[in-house]
Amino acid sequence: MSATSGRRPSGKQQDRRRRITELVMAEGSLRIDDLVATVGASAMTVYRDLADLESQGLVHRNRGYVSAASSLLYEAASEYRMQQNEAEKDELAAAAAELIEPGQALVLDDSTTGVYLARRLPERAPLTVVTNHRGVFGELAAHQGVHLISIGGDYLPWADAFVGGMALDALRGLRVDLAVMSVSAVTDGICCYPQQEMVQIKKAMLAAASRRVLYVDHTKFRRRALHAVAPAEEFDMVIVDSATPDAEIEVLVQRGATVRRTGDIHAETSKKDLAAAGPSSNGAAGVQGAGRA
Repeated sequence: MSATSGRRPSGKQQDRRRRITELVMAEGSLRIDDLVATVGASAMTVYRDLADLESQGLVHRNRGYVSAASSLLYEAASEYRMQQNEAEKDELAAAAAELIEPGQALVLDDSTTGVYLARRLPERAPLTVVTNHRGVFGELAAHQGVHLISIGGDYLPWADAFVGGMALDALRGLRVDLAVMSVSAVTDGICCYPQQEMVQIKKAMLAAASRRVLYVDHTKFRRRALHAVAPAEEFDMVIVDSATPDAEIEVLVQRGATVRRTGDIHAETSKKDLAAAGPSSNGAAGVQGAGRA
């Protein structure tokens, strides 16, 4: 039965609310106006659906946004996240792999893109790989050319990864050549994540690394998350997928980040390049063609 009306929702309502739940679970956080446009129902209908889902403890509404409740995130298992934007994740992983050299030590976070990267790492062996993610560990466990260091601690099932004091202590005792990670959202050039426990892990990984690489697909620029991990310019390289809008790249570059857009892994855009290129016809100065030959 519907918690808001006391009546059992119709089959059409159930399908629509299931669709809304899946969208929010996949994105983490969404503008309600964008959700209305995606679902194709009236704003009033979607607001009623969200009120019902909120009463069930599945979502939270706040200032025009809807976000997944922790109970819903718990159900968003790693397998579900792995199936989202598969082509983009593989695209990003391929670009990141080009930055890795044999003999290096690197740390990979809980992002599912890291699993796609892990599949490419045996080609770069010998390597030392540090990770708190069981998915990454599982991909590399059988490869003799990869020395694995597993970061243990408190297990988070929805992330299939470890966090907590033990994990932080282990990371603080390590120094690696490269940290490669993703985040849930990039807002105004700030990289964000919804769970504070994982934010602490990501920050410890960044502190342990000589060089830092962020890879995010275009959907991350439409999302919001509560906790800041780091400004984009604190990464030595930001890799974005080929569908990332010029305007989003320009925001990163204006902050001082070096951005590589997949499609041409040899092309990069920095603030110096942006100034030299001057304003483009679409208003995205010097970004048009960044990452594309």
